[in-house]
Amino acid sequence: MKQSAFPVEWVREQFPSLSVRDRDQRRIYLDNPAGTQVPKSVATAIYETVLFSNANLGGEFATSVAAEEVINQGHQAMADFLGCTPEEMIIGPNMTSLTYHFSRMIGHRLNGVGLKAGDEIIVTQMEHEGNVSPWLQLAEDLGLVIKKLPFNQDSWQVECEALSALITEKTKILALNYSSNLTGSVNEVAKLAAIAKSAGVLTYVDAVQFAPHGFVDVKALDCDFLVCSSYKFFGPHLGVLYGRRAVLETLDPYKCRCSDDGLPHRFETGTPQIELVAGLTACVDYFAELGGKLGESGARRLQINKAFETGVAEEIGLARQLIEGLGQVRGVTIHGITDPSRFAHRVPTISFTMDDIVPETLVSRLNQEGIFCWSGHNYAWEVVHQLGINPDHGVVRIGIANYNHSGEIDETLESVSRNIAMLRQDR
Repeated sequence: MKQSAFPVEWVREQFPSLSVRDRDQRRIYLDNPAGTQVPKSVATAIYETVLFSNANLGGEFATSVAAEEVINQGHQAMADFLGCTPEEMIIGPNMTSLTYHFSRMIGHRLNGVGLKAGDEIIVTQMEHEGNVSPWLQLAEDLGLVIKKLPFNQDSWQVECEALSALITEKTKILALNYSSNLTGSVNEVAKLAAIAKSAGVLTYVDAVQFAPHGFVDVKALDCDFLVCSSYKFFGPHLGVLYGRRAVLETLDPYKCRCSDDGLPHRFETGTPQIELVAGLTACVDYFAELGGKLGESGARRLQINKAFETGVAEEIGLARQLIEGLGQVRGVTIHGITDPSRFAHRVPTISFTMDDIVPETLVSRLNQEGIFCWSGHNYAWEVVHQLGINPDHGVVRIGIANYNHSGEIDETLESVSRNIAMLRQDR
């Protein structure tokens, strides 16, 4: 029978770490924008691969054949997750490393020519530094021009009109954030990518913060590249890059002369992290199983879509609870969308500052009470500078995942309110 409610208790049962306590102290995981916990199925897949499929690729013996299948399954799983073909899926160590690698290929080897001095790259001021520094350093290498595109501080999004005004005939690349890891706001990527495409500009989309909280369809977005990190959506420490096949075929890869020249392997240097790729498939299957629990019996991608459809609604409810509670605390400023009618344009990552307390002071107390969250700029270097936030202190950042529940938000709000009051009293 089709279920309507989000099965949060079933979800929590999949994550062994959620039941761990430190000397009877709770653990409330709200550090999720930095990295999520993993379901047991992911750990089991890694464990079993190390024990029973531990071999390098390319051999005819059983463990090598099994390892090859693990890699193939990982590419297919992420193709189902993002809506592309396995040949368009590149798996690497992390998003930042992949971005450095591909920015160099785009700069030096796109169409066998690359970029030339005076060509322009647009980076938005919503970006994580992993989608800024690679382009800044490429520009230094090649004499390129970097143009910064601010986000609108009323909508908290990058506006189409602002992008259009910045593009010229020399613009070649748009580095575009899907969702901010500080403000939580979500850009209208399909519209922005369409503007870029109409001007012949390649789009490189950072979906690291969106992928845990929304269904990604790279074909509907019509972007050229999109990167995400599986450890942000309940998987192992890996980065994943989608590249439009027509664009990938124009790139001359940096690789060993005798290594595979086919897609996607020409871009995956060295021996892959085979056991982690097994965990990657398992984390995609976690979403599919969740979708099945919610009544979807179709193909894996349909099940993934169902998991997000219902999970996002649950997360929005928790974000609303947190934002409304923080709004009751004197001297707290939330940096991001707070209008409930616009919550569809944000993920449940909430950052705030206080007018009289340094963020790390509050976060230290929360951590001591078993509430795991972060302070600092969180590599949202462009964001804090646009907002005029001191990067040495940054913000308090609380990030919700689909295994969190309403009781944890209540406990967090109580702790935030009480500790702010105590810190003010101590002054």
